[in-house]
Amino acid sequence: MDAVGRRASVSYRERVTRIIAGAARGARLDVPGSGTRPTSDRVRESLFGALESMDAIDGARVLDLYAGSGALGLEAWSRGAAAVDLVERARPAVQIVERNAALVAKALGGAQPGRSPAKVHQSTVQAFLARAAGPYDLVFTDPPYDLTDAAMTADLTALAPLLSPDAVVVVERARRSTAPDLTAAGLELLREKVYGDTAVWWAEPAR
Repeated sequence: MDAVGRRASVSYRERVTRIIAGAARGARLDVPGSGTRPTSDRVRESLFGALESMDAIDGARVLDLYAGSGALGLEAWSRGAAAVDLVERARPAVQIVERNAALVAKALGGAQPGRSPAKVHQSTVQAFLARAAGPYDLVFTDPPYDLTDAAMTADLTALAPLLSPDAVVVVERARRSTAPDLTAAGLELLREKVYGDTAVWWAEPAR
């Protein structure tokens, strides 16, 4: 999750999560502390189980918006995604994402056929989407709690033209947040699930 709107002087204490499955299983990732909301291992395990049942990961080009530690995008990379772009605005968090990406790359054993290095982008989400080429097959967006509904819709609207026809978009927000306006962004709901205080929506391009 990006630290948009938070002061650069915010202190980041490092916590740890892990890659749950795949070639880099067990790799321990640093997590930015103050100003982030990392997805719990329990939620990620359930989320990725659903994505694997949809055959949405293997060979996919993945985009992780508001990346925070990069755990979502790097989990997909470990499980067979072909390429991963991780977008994060706050420089302290970017440094942690870069370190985590290097750790996972090492666990994967370097270059592998059909798999590109993970790329970390220090940028706002809107600025990145304005210049990105796509197409993306799997997108994670886990914005800050204080992101407005209008900003969420703007993100998804800018994302829609960058999706492949069979893409899956995963939106994670606080349970108390308003559901994303998928229709306004040109997306259709596939499924939704609540995990404690976390709500997750799976979507695809509108047919």
